[in-house]
Amino acid sequence: MNRFDGKVAFVTGGAGGIGKAVVERLIDEGARVAVTDIFGDAAKDVASAYGDRAAGFALDIGDENAVKTAIDGTIAAFGRLDVLVNNAALTDMATMMGDTNAVTIPNDVWERTLHVNATGYLYCCRHAIPHIAAAGGGAIVNLASGSGMLGDSARIAYGTSKAAVISMTRYMATQHGGQKIRCNAIAPGPIVTPHSRKVAGKEFDIIARHMPMGELGEPADIAALVAFLGSAESRYINGQVIVIDGGMSAHHAHVMDMMDYAAGHQG
Repeated sequence: MNRFDGKVAFVTGGAGGIGKAVVERLIDEGARVAVTDIFGDAAKDVASAYGDRAAGFALDIGDENAVKTAIDGTIAAFGRLDVLVNNAALTDMATMMGDTNAVTIPNDVWERTLHVNATGYLYCCRHAIPHIAAAGGGAIVNLASGSGMLGDSARIAYGTSKAAVISMTRYMATQHGGQKIRCNAIAPGPIVTPHSRKVAGKEFDIIARHMPMGELGEPADIAALVAFLGSAESRYINGQVIVIDGGMSAHHAHVMDMMDYAAGHQG
């Protein structure tokens, strides 16, 4: 398929596991892509593999001036902007270890997490929307998380920031639909990347047991959904949050335990 022939996409966090898979998928389908990441050299390395179909930019989405500079650079390089993929998030180990609960989380961890994960998305939308509108419309795809919809034993700031992304998505869809700009969110469950495997370790084995499909997702699964939501095939989908978690959130928390219990008592 060449659903993105003549289109230009801007992908944040484009050097990471999911972001890199999104960049690859969009380029494979004909897009030219601005690959942005807080690790600028990594973003440029990813972009260099695609010649003139990609350009790499260093970008901290929590810095509004940096966001404007990267988007202006995209317009200078490619002449237009059609698709924004907000994928970057604050996932460094120090922040995640400090992201605990309401009683113990340090204020700076809370504030920094919400600033990057929510306000950073706002900055990207703020500076991308005029260009997408000038191109005749297009799509914004926000990466939220299942953590923005379900509680957990830790990471209250991360979950709250992703809940904000979900609400922001609906507001963007409402306020900019008249400009032919669709905005949808994806809420992934556990996705195996080199970084997440390092962080989660054996926790992934525990999580997988509660997945009806018995396996965790991969970056390519998310990239496929991003490509659909960013393309004209999803022209009538707007303001939605699509969960992609292998069915993890489809059942009561005790179901897998009860199935194991029932299997052990058959006969």
